[in-house]
Amino acid sequence: MANHKSAEKRIRSNETKNERNRYQAKTMRNALKEIRATKDKKQASEMLPKLASMLDKLAKNNVIHKSKAANLKSSLAKMVNTLS
Repeated sequence: MANHKSAEKRIRSNETKNERNRYQAKTMRNALKEIRATKDKKQASEMLPKLASMLDKLAKNNVIHKSKAANLKSSLAKMVNTLS
């Protein structure tokens, strides 16, 4: 139990941030599944810049680690380039 007013506020704000981060991370995972399931190169190459932007924003806000974002972008770019 919080002993200070500021600690109570911190608990509330942490819950809000946690909820938002979980939503954003889940949205990212769904987008990753979607692009990985795509067999059409044109569609995948349209999705790639949007997903790369999403990953950069999540890394900037510390939802995911910046190296994870870089690794995901690299592997997705490779995957899109190998599609026919």
